[in-house]
Amino acid sequence: MDVLFKILVAAFFAMVTMTAFSYAVSTTFRELYKEPVLLQYFLKKMHFKGSAELQAIFAWILHYLIGLGFVVVYHFLWSKQLFDTLLWSTFTGTVSGIIGVLGWHLIFNYTRHQPKIDFKGYYLQLILAHIIFALTAFGFYFYI
Repeated sequence: MDVLFKILVAAFFAMVTMTAFSYAVSTTFRELYKEPVLLQYFLKKMHFKGSAELQAIFAWILHYLIGLGFVVVYHFLWSKQLFDTLLWSTFTGTVSGIIGVLGWHLIFNYTRHQPKIDFKGYYLQLILAHIIFALTAFGFYFYI
């Protein structure tokens, strides 16, 4: 199978699964844990020109591109036979989640945007979401 296709499919389904998890946790705990929505606030704070609809579309595209970037990194690790097991993918997802937490922390500080959310809860779900992301990417990458 074409490597690019594997990467794109793994990234797409990993993002769908991760985002569904974030939306489910957001709904369950009645918190704003939806990354694309938070990215839209970030774009607004950065004075992104365009309608709210365009900002929402761009936020989703940005969200998926970031996920694609993670899967490209995973691909390079996996192609070198590094971290290419289910257990190691859990570790990779945890590291990715920590990177995500640091990224969001920087975004919130840089834009001085402090959404009314439970930050500890958000960051915990973000780590869990990235573990789900990495495991899903692993499954689609190796088993499609």
